[in-house]
Amino acid sequence: MESNFIDYAKIYCRSGHGGPGSAHLHRAKYLPKGGPDGGDGGRGGHVILRGNRNYWTLIHLRYTRHIIATDGGAGSESRSFGADGEDQYIDVPCGTTARNADTGEIICDITDDKQEFVLLKGGRGGLGNWHFRTSTNQTPRYAQPGEPRQEMNVILELKLLADVGLVGFPNAGKSTLLSVVSAAKPEIANYPFTTLTPNLGIVSYRDGKSFCMADIPGIIEGASEGRGLGLRFLRHIERNSVLLFLVPADTEDHLHEYNVLLNELEQYNPELLDKHRILAISKTDILPADELEKLMKKLKKKLPSDLPFITFSSASRTNLTELKDILWQNING
Repeated sequence: MESNFIDYAKIYCRSGHGGPGSAHLHRAKYLPKGGPDGGDGGRGGHVILRGNRNYWTLIHLRYTRHIIATDGGAGSESRSFGADGEDQYIDVPCGTTARNADTGEIICDITDDKQEFVLLKGGRGGLGNWHFRTSTNQTPRYAQPGEPRQEMNVILELKLLADVGLVGFPNAGKSTLLSVVSAAKPEIANYPFTTLTPNLGIVSYRDGKSFCMADIPGIIEGASEGRGLGLRFLRHIERNSVLLFLVPADTEDHLHEYNVLLNELEQYNPELLDKHRILAISKTDILPADELEKLMKKLKKKLPSDLPFITFSSASRTNLTELKDILWQNING
């Protein structure tokens, strides 16, 4: 099945050319040598990026290859101004970054609903000859041309805006957790890379409160270098305020797995280590109670004192309320 989650789009954008000013000279039956009355040209249309909270993916831009604003109208007689070109708006989800496809330079970040950024300005309209009259040149027969249009290949990339990002190897139980604590229905199966696109879910909390959780496709060792699903999905973790690391209970070395995940994030973007981190041991229903207790004691000794950790099971619904409490504290901490 083809995914409807599109987080990348490349578009050729072009603003409008400014309209030329008019060099018209006024002529009338009883005024054969009237002065200059040429109007100004209109401004070319802008290309404007605009945040829209009703979008959560770039799928509406999948088949959009060109965004072209119209040119400004020419000035005319009687100091009539040309019409401005029509602006072209590109609506994008909050969390979209725009960059120049040719230079790689980041142009802007759209993070808020209705936030606007002018990607390309339309050319200014040229001045009509009325502006150039002087005491020594009372009938100028020239006017300004409009300013040229601008063009650019723009890459739009979506980085999910979520309070909590789930980080873990494939099959760590991320999708199952999201399906249990929210109304999201990600695909779940017992094989790696079931999740091929990020999924978002709204988690209900106490007193009508809620927070947003993102299930990021599984990371593998070497993801920061592009292995597996690689860099394409690591960027979605950048905007999460809290990172919940999931390590299954039946893993041989829990601390090693956590450190591998942490290293991949650090290699991709060291700033990710500044975020709130929580370690959660998932799938505890597959361990006997005594083994789980031993595991808890072992982790308490080995883990950094400032790293909160919790054990839970999505299948048996164990400790899910406590997990939400820890997440809420860290989101608002």
